Amino acid sequence: MTTDHRPPPDLDALLMPIAAGDLHMEQLAERHREGLRAACPIDDPVWDIYPVRIAGADFDREFEAIIASPGRHPFAIMDGGRFAGMSGFLNVDAPNRVLELGGTYMTPAVRGSGVNGRVKPMLLARAFTSGFDRVEFRIDVRNGRSLRAVEKLGAVREGVLRRQRVTWTGHVRDTVVFSILRGEWPGVGAGAGEGA
Repeated sequence: MTTDHRPPPDLDALLMPIAAGDLHMEQLAERHREGLRAACPIDDPVWDIYPVRIAGADFDREFEAIIASPGRHPFAIMDGGRFAGMSGFLNVDAPNRVLELGGTYMTPAVRGSGVNGRVKPMLLARAFTSGFDRVEFRIDVRNGRSLRAVEKLGAVREGVLRRQRVTWTGHVRDTVVFSILRGEWPGVGAGAGEGA
């Protein structure tokens, strides 16, 4: 039998700002509202595969729900001083050293530019150096771009939760679950992309 006598994960360290070069992330707050609103066009086809639509008439309600939720810890992402999107930690289970990395939205202007490919390793490194042992990803089976990005990180596909969530459009989605464990992540201990 294995027992774990380590101190719990450091939640304060988990949520500190992160920076590397021209990329800066800090906890999403009221001061980011208008930058995010401008970055979320109502006609973005990506909303069809998101659980909620953070745009148009839904924007204020969804923004307030995101920043008020005790289970969500989103980061505003700035790339070269411009608002690039958001991503963060969900379902933080400190006693079991598990959290989910998600809630990601990248503006149309930065999709395919490599920003998300820089953000995810920084967030993974932060989770592991803060004391978490498992990071999960839960992705709509229709979201090919995100599925490929998570596979590229080296995450292990664990299975599909069938008919797991009803999205804002009424679609009942299947959710693919991936994970990366502390021992599987090469950046652990190296502080890759870390820095306040």
